[in-house]
Amino acid sequence: MARHDIVMPQMGESITNGTITKWTKSVGDEIEIDEILLEISTDKVESEIPAPMGGRVAVIFFEEGETIDVGVKIAEIEDDPAAALDGASAAPAKAEPAAPAEEATPAPAAAEAPTEVASGERRFYTPLVRAMAKEHGVSMNELATISGTGAGGRVNKKDFENYLASKSGASAATATTQAAPAATPTPAAVTPASAPTTSASGRVEVIAMDNMRKAIAKNMVASKQISPHVNSIEEVDLTHLVTFREGFKNEFQKQEGFKLTYTPFIMYAIIQALKEHPLVNSSIEGDNIVMKKDINLGMAVAVPGNGLIVPVVKNADALNMTGLCRAVNDLALKARAKKLTMDDLSGGTFTFSNVGSFGTLMATPIILQPQVGIYASGVIQKRVVVLPGDVMAIRSMMYGTHSYDHRLVDGELGGKFLASIHNNLRNMDPASMF
Repeated sequence: MARHDIVMPQMGESITNGTITKWTKSVGDEIEIDEILLEISTDKVESEIPAPMGGRVAVIFFEEGETIDVGVKIAEIEDDPAAALDGASAAPAKAEPAAPAEEATPAPAAAEAPTEVASGERRFYTPLVRAMAKEHGVSMNELATISGTGAGGRVNKKDFENYLASKSGASAATATTQAAPAATPTPAAVTPASAPTTSASGRVEVIAMDNMRKAIAKNMVASKQISPHVNSIEEVDLTHLVTFREGFKNEFQKQEGFKLTYTPFIMYAIIQALKEHPLVNSSIEGDNIVMKKDINLGMAVAVPGNGLIVPVVKNADALNMTGLCRAVNDLALKARAKKLTMDDLSGGTFTFSNVGSFGTLMATPIILQPQVGIYASGVIQKRVVVLPGDVMAIRSMMYGTHSYDHRLVDGELGGKFLASIHNNLRNMDPASMF
């Protein structure tokens, strides 16, 4: 009889934690291999997590609604289905999870072990709540006065934080329940955690970051610290492409059922440039350069109200233009519906961001680690330009930016790669690609 650790899985390259939305099994339940154990929501994707082995659920360390760092143990499965368990109280002292990265206090000696308070009532607390109680000097008897909103009325992390906030009388307290016999809390003390609170001056609004914004902030800072960013910018004449799209877009929508955008054309040009300059399709691991043989092109997608995510078109170099259009549309729809899978978000080797869709002239984007480059296209605008022979004409122009990691990509390669993308766009014959 052995126990196997179940940890919070990595749901994508840039995802650092996940929120347990539902346990489909309870402590003591039997479970088969690949049967769904729990459901997880992250800043980018919602997924059902299957059991990696069959057996019986021995311990569940965290409750529904709690957000856990990737790699932290969340449960244990006992591979002997004949073993008898007496609910959560059967969890041995050795079955304690590692404390989340942001917790400085060690995990308690027992996971979900029952605690008997002065009233004689036996209550269960998660290791995280016990650690927080110890850190803040809250006794077990005092802990018993907190009303829990978790499964079975248990006290979760949010309940404890709300209790501390109401206890201290902080103006930004977010407590929604308080069992201690006290006066009716002030309006500030019952403000929901997700709602912004206002400072005493009334001129500043404080809004808590959601998981996605936290992850974006962490990853952007890390990328700037890891990669010395250099940006090369060049404009390109897309008049012929604009003319073609205007004449073909209605027919395309009838055939495919979705709109023809400029994104697939730009991505196609990037793919050809990556073939010509394979070093840009690499990553750095220590002192080694890892050149990727597959071209997996990430595309930044804005999710209204939820920031930016980057699904990946796998083996993009194997797709023709119609296939690329379909892949782009499918991933964009899944992204906005929060239906992306872990596979959709992993394995990217280079990234494209269309900032022009917001009317932005140009941008200098941050590299998505561990890649070494990202290309951003600006808005396509009509401008007066000077053509060969000193002829002035109105043309549809676009700025493109190549941001690259100067540890590997020098200015020469960075500039040549950008020129290659734009040459591919200038010389493209879109009519022959459908």
